[in-house]
Amino acid sequence: MQMLIKAGILAFGLLMPALAQAQVKLGVAVPITGSSASFGTQIRNGAELAIEDINSSGGINGQKLELIAADDGSDPKQGVSVANKLVTEGVKAVIGHFNSGVSIPASTIYEEAEVLQITPGSTNPQFTERKLWNTFRTCGRDDQQGSVAGKYLAYRYSHRRVAVVHDKSPYGKGIADETKKAMNSNGLTEVLYEGINPGEKDYSALVSKLKQASIDVIYFGGLYTEAGLIIRQMRDQVLNARLMGGDGIISAEFVSIAGPGAEGTLMTFSPDPRRYPSAAEVVRRFKARQFEPEAYTLYAYAAVQVYAAAARRAATFEGKRVADVMRSGESFPTVIGDLSFDRKGDITRPDYIVYEWKKGSDGRVDYTGNEITF
Repeated sequence: MQMLIKAGILAFGLLMPALAQAQVKLGVAVPITGSSASFGTQIRNGAELAIEDINSSGGINGQKLELIAADDGSDPKQGVSVANKLVTEGVKAVIGHFNSGVSIPASTIYEEAEVLQITPGSTNPQFTERKLWNTFRTCGRDDQQGSVAGKYLAYRYSHRRVAVVHDKSPYGKGIADETKKAMNSNGLTEVLYEGINPGEKDYSALVSKLKQASIDVIYFGGLYTEAGLIIRQMRDQVLNARLMGGDGIISAEFVSIAGPGAEGTLMTFSPDPRRYPSAAEVVRRFKARQFEPEAYTLYAYAAVQVYAAAARRAATFEGKRVADVMRSGESFPTVIGDLSFDRKGDITRPDYIVYEWKKGSDGRVDYTGNEITF
């Protein structure tokens, strides 16, 4: 009997190091391919470095995080397939998706499997308005962003001819409609309201319609690919109208597609997170790896930080208990400042400002440092 007890103790002792190093799977679901791949790269890199940093400091609750990446291709059907795959692989939480049209259907898969979801970039209000227990975001919402854009347009272009154009997606149409609502309530009515088909290469028919209506400013709800093509084709047809977009155009790829005509474009986004003192060291390390942590990179890093802190406070990886901690009103220190969440899963400090893309002394067209006050 004594020998059996000793053998059991020895076996348990051998097992302890393995238990301490057990892996907790964290999904990162983003568009690695397709028209939003630039944003997917940002989110994956942000989450990857955060996981690396957390693991190097001992992990969470004695366990290390393992990144499980999946490509949703910005497609809702592929996103649902990815969600089912991640659930089957046993992830405890998911950082993603990027597109609202993918995050919304995927979130119901995660909810049923008791998997927490934190998106760094899905801004459509419906993501958190459906009262699911598992949905959170580290970014703001389209109704908040649209309010800023609409007020700016009404203030700055009160006597100009404005068109509202969107890409028919939950994000693009959602933010365009919120901007239109705010613009209208502040006394400015659009001359045209149009939808386009994303993925097309020829928007000359739209440009001709804009020219015929003598449009001065276009508000565009959509992503950088289509926005860049519309600007390039407007300039080709000698239409010098100014374009304004939301956070869907915040990528260096936007300028690559639009060309020199990108200069003067207006955009709403949060204050540049790369400038926060809390982000300085992480930004330095990204740049040392030859990666510029623009746009959603730090929002993804922050999403992992929030999950790690909440799991520590909950002393478990059980999804609903971690979610309860996140919704408790407690504050979580992150690279983009302290974050807390309301009962819906939205951050309690939404902040959007207006930027202008300008040419710098180095000849590059960029939005960095070009904030507009009004």
